[in-house]
Parts: sequence; C-alpha cells; structure tokens
Amino acid sequence: MKETKVSSIGERSLISRLSEIFNAPEGKERGQEGIIIGAGSDDCAVLDLKGEDCLVVTTDMLHRTTDFPVEMTPWQMGWMSAAVNLSDIAAMGAEPAGLLMAIGMPADTEIAFVEELAKGIQACAEFCGTAVVGGDLDTHAELTITGTALGRVKKSQLLLRKGAKPGDLVCVTGYTGSAGAALEAIQSKKSVSETVLKALFEPVPRTQEARKLAESGAVTSMMDTSDGLAMSLYDLARQSKVGFRIRENALPILPEVREFASGPGELPELALYTGGDFELIFTVDPERLKKVQNICNLTIIGECTKYETGIVLESPEFKLTTIEQRGYQQLKAEPAD
Repeated sequence: MKETKVSSIGERSLISRLSEIFNAPEGKERGQEGIIIGAGSDDCAVLDLKGEDCLVVTTDMLHRTTDFPVEMTPWQMGWMSAAVNLSDIAAMGAEPAGLLMAIGMPADTEIAFVEELAKGIQACAEFCGTAVVGGDLDTHAELTITGTALGRVKKSQLLLRKGAKPGDLVCVTGYTGSAGAALEAIQSKKSVSETVLKALFEPVPRTQEARKLAESGAVTSMMDTSDGLAMSLYDLARQSKVGFRIRENALPILPEVREFASGPGELPELALYTGGDFELIFTVDPERLKKVQNICNLTIIGECTKYETGIVLESPEFKLTTIEQRGYQQLKAEPAD
C-alpha cells in the first residue's frame, strides 16, 4: 500500500487526523475531565480552572526559512514569534497571562542577533499586557522559535469558532490583504509603502479589542485571520454550521494595497486568500450591534446564512461567486494526481 505523505493532505487535514487521536474517548480515563476544549477545534485549548474563569493555551512554531523573509530584522522576528501566539489568545476573548518561548538556533548565531530577537519578543508581550515567564534554549540547524501563550477569561465571556447563527453580521477588525500585498511586493521586488510592509513584519495582536468584544456580550463567534480571510470563513462555517454572504465592496482594504493591486482580480485575491493579517473576524447578533460599534476599528463585511447556502462573495454588480477554501497553510497539500 502506498504511503500518504504529509504534503499530500495539507495542514488542516493533518490537524483533523491528529485531533481524532488526541481527543480519543478513552482519554477521559487519563485525567482529561478538566478540558473544556481539546485539540484542533479552536484557536486555543481551554482548561477549566474550577471557578468562573478558564485558562486558554496555544502554541505556534516558526522557522527562519519559511516564516521570516530575509528583509526582517531580528527584532521583527521576535515580535512576530510572540504575536502569532498572542493573536490566538485574543481570538478567544482572553486576557494574556504569560508567554513561554523556546528558541533553537545554530551554534554560530551572533549574541547580538539573539538579544535583538528577545527584545522583539519582549516588546510584543509588553504591548499585549503580559510577560515572558520562561522557555528553553537549544542549538538547532535552523533558527526555530516555538511560543506557548496562556490567557484567562470568564467562562461566560469565552468566544469560540462556533456560536454564529443565520442573520448574524460578519465583522473584521482593521484591514485585510495588507500582509499578503507586502509579501507579494517582496517576492516580485516591487515597491510598497512602509505601512503595508509593517503589516507583514510587525502584525498587531488584537488583544485589547478582543477583551472588549468579549465583555460586550454581543459577539457570537470569533477567530483570528492569520491564515487568510477565506480560510477563517470556512473554519467558522464548519464549527458554527452556517454559511456566509460576503460583500466584496465592503472588504476593508488599505488605499496603498488598492494601488498595489493593479491587475484584474488581484484585489479580492489579496483580500481573501493571503495570510498574515492578525485581525479578528467575528459574528455579531444584529440586535446588539450598538454594543460593539465603538469598541474598535471594525467593518461589517456580510452576514451569516444557512449552512446549505455555502460561502459566497457578492460583487459590486450583485453577482454571486463561491469563495474558495484556500489560504496560507504551513503544510501545503500537493495537487491530486
């Protein structure tokens, strides 16, 4: 029997397979009764603290060759390494409670490089109101940074990928497609503004906005958009059992990105299918919209529909097309034979 390779199924399919192993029913007998949310179904695992609060936990791994463009400074590498983890904490509506960082590096790495890396990690942690509380150092063939972030939130305010209902409004913070435009500019050696480059090199975890959204009681589901808007919509749809109707002319896109995307179809491609924008995508009960409108820079981009309607994009001419299930994946699936 031919063995299936990791690259043939992609990141999400592999996560699904491993989650079935880690969430096996017999695990209940191995002290897992305190686990509210286990592996695979959300941005973080959720542990019961036996009171009104719960602990959210996430981990992410970054590599020099696949995650850090050569134009990035060591400080920016550190910032991003912390940001990818703290963005997951934000996605659950939680308050960051600590960050652990494990760094593997070649033995000939300059001390100054490591110090700047640490300063970037520390700056992001401070920005999000938390601190680095531990970690590990080791030698490694390639710079590899693994972060583990902890957060705390009241059980009544915990936000998950499930909970959206038909009729709910779909909102996003900030802008979409900025990091994708920056990466494309780097790869094609085109010029782009510092604002766009910063979106890729120094993504901002929306921890402060997330806490206020969680406290509002108006948000029905939420996650971050680090893997791209389209992928996030599919993740929300799968967990909430809803469809989405997204309006193309409502997508929040920076003027600089609009100028950069000159080719036909390039703008929706950047806005929907590129990753790296650490924004929040969330659904809101329309009757409670006023509770969230002044919390942060948010844009209503569509509404939830019945699951059977799928995920569609409404053009300015009111034409409907299916939004594809693709975006950034660390383990890219190979085309089928």
